[in-house]
Amino acid sequence: MASSSLSPTKLDYFDDMWKLQSRAILLSLSKGEDGRTALVLDRTIFHPQGGGQPADTGFIAVKDSDLKFVAEDVRSKDGIVYHYGFVENSVEEMESKFEKGKEVFLRVDEARRKLNSRLHSAGHLLDASMRNVGLGDLEPTKGYHFPQGPYVEYKGTVPQKDIEIKQKELELEANALISRGGKVSAALLPYEEACKLCGDFLPDYIPKDSTPRIVKLGDSPGCPCGGTHVSDISEIKSLTVRSICFNIFINRCSQFFSIMSMK
Repeated sequence: MASSSLSPTKLDYFDDMWKLQSRAILLSLSKGEDGRTALVLDRTIFHPQGGGQPADTGFIAVKDSDLKFVAEDVRSKDGIVYHYGFVENSVEEMESKFEKGKEVFLRVDEARRKLNSRLHSAGHLLDASMRNVGLGDLEPTKGYHFPQGPYVEYKGTVPQKDIEIKQKELELEANALISRGGKVSAALLPYEEACKLCGDFLPDYIPKDSTPRIVKLGDSPGCPCGGTHVSDISEIKSLTVRSICFNIFINRCSQFFSIMSMK
């Protein structure tokens, strides 16, 4: 099925970031341009890779059958979410039973989702900590929330003589916020309301006629975000600021961090 004939996928994780099971209607099963098998649904709880966060994995099963599609990767293009993977114990006859209109059951890998959410929330918490230790004038430009070397990149510099003390202050502040805890929320809001929740500032890439999704950690200002997060700041458990690195050619400051492993 051509992507032009498909409607945008409803992102159920936008409304409930902690839901790991759901139902949907199958729209198509086809081979992508890269040869991978892609499943498209009318709605999904699977988070596609993007915004610095890895894709969810898991499985999608056809209702009242033994057919199971293993989702190994999830991507979004033009508003349509593609679940890439394979049909378990696949033969051509079984794949043909993934028919348009069939109801399917979705289950996201819980351990992977929780780790990705903790890492993403830790990146946002680091940003809040930057403001609290006097580095709020540095502009966040990029977040990398993968388990392998997560970091947040900022535009600006910190004097060389202050790096060591600021690294310690950041770590202490982040872990103080974790110990204190606080509710994490996400909502689609009118532009003006979203702007107010984000400290009267939204990035230029957010259209003024849009309803951006704003994620808020505790009492800290909100931030436009399409990812998944923990339900409470305390679930991050701990955060270590491993280093502060600079690229003097592009005037960028990167904060590399790690979180405590899941118990």
